Amino acid sequence: MNEETEKRFVALEMKLAYMEDFLLKLQSEAVENQRTIEILREENRVLSSRIQDLSENIEIPNRKPPHY
Repeated sequence: MNEETEKRFVALEMKLAYMEDFLLKLQSEAVENQRTIEILREENRVLSSRIQDLSENIEIPNRKPPHY
């Protein structure tokens, strides 16, 4: 193998190593983002439930009684 071909293989191997590292980091970020999304969805569900419970229990002043 000549020197030029070997340099090209080394360059390709370096690029491949950088790409593999990048993909691992990207995958790690995607997993972390998914966990964050799941936590936020659960918090949203809990807060929505609390808001609904509070809105059902609020008495509106000057409201006619149910028997009218």
